[in-house]
Formats: sequence, C-alpha cells, structure tokens
Amino acid sequence: MLKNNLLLRAAKGEEVERAPVWLMRQAGRILPEYRATRAKAKNFVEFVKNPELAAEVTIQPVDILGVDAAIIFSDILVIPEAMGLPYEMIEAKGPRFPNTIHTKADIDKLKIADAGDLDYVMKALSLTKKNLNNRVPLIGFCGAPWTLFAYMIEGSGSKTFSKAKQFLYTHPDLSHQLLEKITQSSINYLKGQVIAGANLLQIFDSWAGVLSEKMYYEFSLKYISKICDALSPIAPVTVFAKDAHYAVKKIAETSCNSIGLDWTIDPTKARQEAGGKTLQGNADPCLLYADEKTIISETHSMLKAFGKNRYICNLGHGLYPDIDKEKAKLFVDVVKEYKW
Repeated sequence: MLKNNLLLRAAKGEEVERAPVWLMRQAGRILPEYRATRAKAKNFVEFVKNPELAAEVTIQPVDILGVDAAIIFSDILVIPEAMGLPYEMIEAKGPRFPNTIHTKADIDKLKIADAGDLDYVMKALSLTKKNLNNRVPLIGFCGAPWTLFAYMIEGSGSKTFSKAKQFLYTHPDLSHQLLEKITQSSINYLKGQVIAGANLLQIFDSWAGVLSEKMYYEFSLKYISKICDALSPIAPVTVFAKDAHYAVKKIAETSCNSIGLDWTIDPTKARQEAGGKTLQGNADPCLLYADEKTIISETHSMLKAFGKNRYICNLGHGLYPDIDKEKAKLFVDVVKEYKW
C-alpha cells in the first residue's frame, strides 16, 4: 500500500488534500548526486542499461527534492534499439542513429519488440520499486510513436525534422507501417513496465509541435490513442504532446487519464477543452531561474488557475541542466505548502 498515493488519486480524478507534484527530468544533471552516479558508467547508453545505477538516480529526487513520484530513469530511444535500430548519445549534442530508415526493406527488417527485449528496464523498475518501499508511486514511460519515428528517419535531433516529415508526405503507407510497428512495440514495453512495478505511465510526444494539426491527428494521435486503449485499463496514462496546444480537446477524446501541458497553454482554456480529464503542468522551466519571490508568486498563480482536484503540478517541459537544485526544491515545497 502506497504511503503517498496523491498522484494516483489525482490521475484517477479522485479527491485530494493538495495537488501532487513531480518534475520532468527530475533525475538529471541539476543534482550533483546524479552526476556522481553518472560518472560510474562509461557512457549514457551503458548508464541506462545498468539497473542498479538507473534505480539509484530514479530515487534521488524523492529523497532530495521531496517530489510525490519517481519516474524510472531511462530514455525514449530504447524502443528503436530493441526493434533493431541502435542509438548513441553524443555528449553536448544529443542522440544519433548510425543507421536510419529509408526504405520498405529497412522497415521490414525491424522487429516488434517485446518487454523481454528491454529486460534491463524491467530490472531497473523492479529494483526501484523494492527500494522505494511504497513511499511514492513509480512512473513508467515511452516516447510517442511519431517522436520515435522522427528520430529513426532523421537520425538525430532537428529543429524541423524535415527528413521525417518528407517521409510522411512521400511515403504515407510506409509511414503507417513503421508507426504501427513502433506502436505495438510500445504497448508490449509499457505492459511489461506495469508488471515490473510502474503505477502510472506517461507518453512523451516531444516533437508533436513540428506537425500541422491535420498531420498530427493522422500520424501521431491515432497511434497514441491505440496505446492508451491498450494500457489505460491497467494503469493511468498521461499524454504529453509538446507544442500541440491545438490538440487538447482531441487528446481528451482518447482513453488517457491525464493530459500534460506545456507552458504555452492557458490553464482556463485547457480546463474548458479537457473534458473533465486530469491536467498536468505547466510552469515554464525558465521560471526556476527567477528570484524566490517570483517563483513563489507565479507558482501560486498557476495553482489557483488549475485548482486542487484533477491536477498534477509539474513543469511544462523538463528541467534544464543549469537550473539550481535549490530553486527546484523551492518550487516543490511551494506546491506542497500551498493553502487551498
């Protein structure tokens, strides 16, 4: 039995004493403790594949920042790798795929991954669950099929993802084939995460914003909806579609439980469009560069705008590496101490 089940209750729309709070990228470079643990691995991919180290950094923010949930330390790109497309993480540059998808033959070569192909993540989840000792819920996650597709075609991060979008326009049928394979792999992966101990799940659509509204519904939300249908009966699911502010109403029509919001979306407008679903977000991470007085007043304004129920407090994107951990802790404390 969870000692702190605020996040689960909020995700399910149940009454809460206060809004739960956690931070995207909370297990990361803002923490000196994370950097010390990270130094034990040769590179990032090796780090992700070490269950003991992954479990250690997953729990650090619970101890240090006092957040209401842990999110398993991993990477969205483990799915393409499990399907047969390995990735590298280049320091200060980001992910790179030595090989990318160009043809139908490339897609045919990819397998539909199952949870066993990502055994190191399952071990990290089980170990984290054990070491958390029911203090807070454990969040599992995956990347949205479109976001993974974008990396698999483009080969790295991009401002425009023009190669990936070109593929959508010039090879729509092949695009759907690849997206379906990624979707089935993601469903298998997330089901495995729940069995291994994840209490909630989040789908990160990091590159939602590079697609037009019409393209987003056809090539992204359609597949996210399939994942929600498969997983929401066994664990609450949050969909976070960065920069897809036009899509809140359509996301609410899926079987997800919660909708993650970036900082470009007005809370009142989001409430009107969310169809009664729980909302998560949406402070600008750059707020945490401000002075303490500003952080407190802006956080109070956000909490007041969203209200206590059907709300999970978070940032509108992940923590940036140079944010002061004391500012992040202040944000968490302000949420926890807010008088409703």
